[in-house]
Amino acid sequence: MTEADHGDGAITPKLDTEKSRAYGDFLRLDELLNIQHRFNGAHDELLFVVIHQTSELWFKVILHEARAALQDIRQDNLRGAFKMIARITRIQAQLSQAWDVLGTMTPNDYLAFRDELGDSSGFQSYQYRMFEFMLGDRQAAGFAPQQHHPHIAEEIRQILAAPSLYDEAVALLGRNGFAIDPSRLDRDWSKRYQRHPSVHAAWEKVYRENKRYWELYEFAEKLADLEDAFQSWRFRHMRTVQRIIGDKRGTGGSSGVSYLKRALDREFFPEILDIRSTL
Repeated sequence: MTEADHGDGAITPKLDTEKSRAYGDFLRLDELLNIQHRFNGAHDELLFVVIHQTSELWFKVILHEARAALQDIRQDNLRGAFKMIARITRIQAQLSQAWDVLGTMTPNDYLAFRDELGDSSGFQSYQYRMFEFMLGDRQAAGFAPQQHHPHIAEEIRQILAAPSLYDEAVALLGRNGFAIDPSRLDRDWSKRYQRHPSVHAAWEKVYRENKRYWELYEFAEKLADLEDAFQSWRFRHMRTVQRIIGDKRGTGGSSGVSYLKRALDREFFPEILDIRSTL
């Protein structure tokens, strides 16, 4: 067996013969199915671990697609970006359904192994934070738990130093002749985007003259789909946590349900949502 380097740091074994390319070998199932460690053997601990590990695998795919979408937008290749954004939206729907499965776990089931989590919390998921940051919801609090992992912290810094998906959408409006205020085109990208009348006016024109600006109109609706899918995931997360632990504090020091409720008010693409009220 040899190894192939894909250029992104991931090394995948390259099988030497056709005969050895069995399903389990291709997916490396021996490794995959042996990393679901349970600390105290509680029945529902396996469900909890698998749900969260599966979510992290999906986040890996989401980040892969988001990076490709950002590159396509920068190159004015919206058709390519549409495919990536639509795929992310479908993955978000898949992730939302996972909360329905986790919701079959009762409070007693969770309490049987909760202490084993120690200080760990979903709040510390760096892939989830990277996705939020890439979309534009940039908050310093989401960066703090990763400071003791230098390579992860550096990757997050690179994301925060670059325009978000919505920043790239606003720049796209500028390249298409819309009068976008310079403060929205060149700013501190690490800060969360703030609404601006020039961006609102541009998106409103796109919607009012959608036949003229059809590709931009379609792009805006793809972003609206993505916003809906993400907020649906946040809502299902909040409701599942509320069902299992109520208003108790979460593990790792998080405030639990109260934090998740506040997160529902944070938007990624504000003007695209705002214009619904002015059309």
